[in-house]
Amino acid sequence: MGQTTVHNPDRYMVDLRQILSQGKKRIGLLVGAGAPVSVRVDEQGQIDESGDPIIPDVARLTTSVINSLGDEDKEVLDALLPELGDRPNIETILTRIRQLSQAIGSAKIHGLDGDGYDELATRICEHIGNVVAAKLPAGPSPYTELVTWIGGTHREHPVEIFSPNYDLLLEEAFERALLPYFDGFAGSHKPFFDPTSISSDSMPPRWSRLWKIHGSLGWDVLGSTVIRTGQRNATKLIYPDHLKYDQITRQPYSALFERLREFLTTPDSLLICSGFSFFDAHITAVLDEALAANTHTAVLAFQYRSLADEKYAVDLAMRRPNMSVYAQDGAVIFGMQGKWQPGQPPSDEWMRIRSTFWDASAHGGSFILGDFAKLARFFALSQATEFRNRTNETEGSGSEKASVDEAEKPGDDDAKS
Repeated sequence: MGQTTVHNPDRYMVDLRQILSQGKKRIGLLVGAGAPVSVRVDEQGQIDESGDPIIPDVARLTTSVINSLGDEDKEVLDALLPELGDRPNIETILTRIRQLSQAIGSAKIHGLDGDGYDELATRICEHIGNVVAAKLPAGPSPYTELVTWIGGTHREHPVEIFSPNYDLLLEEAFERALLPYFDGFAGSHKPFFDPTSISSDSMPPRWSRLWKIHGSLGWDVLGSTVIRTGQRNATKLIYPDHLKYDQITRQPYSALFERLREFLTTPDSLLICSGFSFFDAHITAVLDEALAANTHTAVLAFQYRSLADEKYAVDLAMRRPNMSVYAQDGAVIFGMQGKWQPGQPPSDEWMRIRSTFWDASAHGGSFILGDFAKLARFFALSQATEFRNRTNETEGSGSEKASVDEAEKPGDDDAKS
């Protein structure tokens, strides 16, 4: 009988907690579409754990887009959908519409010619933009907690955030906290994209870098350059269709992808991924190539589902030992796949810290940092020196669990040491 591989989450989380608290490591974040899904809001757009995602996942976005269309557009989609296989999502639908718009010219398919399909694609893209234009709720949220961690310590290197998301949630979180960040644009009236400045590290480390590698709300084209309008319009995004990879070689996208490659090929760098499925072939290819070229870079992928459901991340981690996957039920570490098995806690205090990344109430226990909201809280509390227990009255009588809502943090001098 073969030996079963197990991984102790305590071992890896104590190391990560130390890295997050010190401000010495070169750290990057890859924040994918799963991040806003973890933020739940009520009908008024305020934080509510029982509410709906502030920005839906692809399946819900698909339903929302289809429901938003007029009757004539729905008739066209009803005719197209049977051709697209089982349960096609908005990416598949938009890809087919773009293909038809370019291929058929004045001929008609399902009642539309090429121009008609181009106009249909525009209407779909406009609705996508409307959905992702949701504003960050007032008060604490995973985004504000992430920014709290970024601004909470003196850093030797700036934190670099790479995101394919179009929303402005990260920008709003930085600005509410009055923390500076640089996104590749220069100027004030109509800030323009400056690809040369992206490759430079001359700005102070306290200025975080925010790279929107698929574009963002508010981007537009003026003459031969891309500008940031300050609005929430959705005119120049790389929408999720087959054109994404045709356009990716154009500025500013080529410069932003090159920045991701440069970060990953810089020795002793750590990229932490959250809410990213590794389904995006272009981003995953950059990660794959960089991990192969630079063995001194590490990637930690925090995945929401079980290992069996995270095929793309697991496949990459099995090929590249400097990438680790932390999933709900297990991990791939140094190319070894195994289930989680917590060890004997060194102290009662560690049991309370463990509650920030491990749910002992689940059958057999469950690793919870694949949820962006939980990971952001873990980041924010990485400098906490004491956790307090309190009774959770919503659970069975007599049950207690560690609270991460109340934590003692070191003073500023400790944080900067």
